[in-house]
Amino acid sequence: MDKLWAPWRINYIQTIPENKKCIFCEALSAENENDRYLLLKTEHSLVMLNIYPYNNGHLLVAPRRHTGNIQELSAQEHLDIMSTSSKMIGILKKVLNPDGFNLGLNLGKSGGAGIAEHLHMHIVPRWTGDTNFMSTCSDTKIISQSLKESFNQLKQCLNETT
Repeated sequence: MDKLWAPWRINYIQTIPENKKCIFCEALSAENENDRYLLLKTEHSLVMLNIYPYNNGHLLVAPRRHTGNIQELSAQEHLDIMSTSSKMIGILKKVLNPDGFNLGLNLGKSGGAGIAEHLHMHIVPRWTGDTNFMSTCSDTKIISQSLKESFNQLKQCLNETT
């Protein structure tokens, strides 16, 4: 049997759901934003690198306000989340040059939300042929760039464009 080395997943595996804190709220109050892979804060939203990504550069865009209900968002929050997502797609295009993107919201536990209490949009860069025999035959995904390297490249690009 082949083994894939993914040591960063142990924190996810060992997390006890009842004791989970909101990763978005914790990132906003963190002393060192880099430790939380927090890339950007705007007036109403924040952007984080997903530490359990589906693909390189997988981002999470969330409102700063803690809510799991999209209907509770103000017009300004809706607009900020969408304009921030658009900005981050531009950054991802410059840094990673993907062929396309998946954007999506999973609302509620039944809707697939891993963190149902704080809504967030996923931005997943996609490349032609990025699914291969590993994901098809063995339900395994290969992420070819470290989180730290992805974070540093995206943060540098953000700093250069602001």
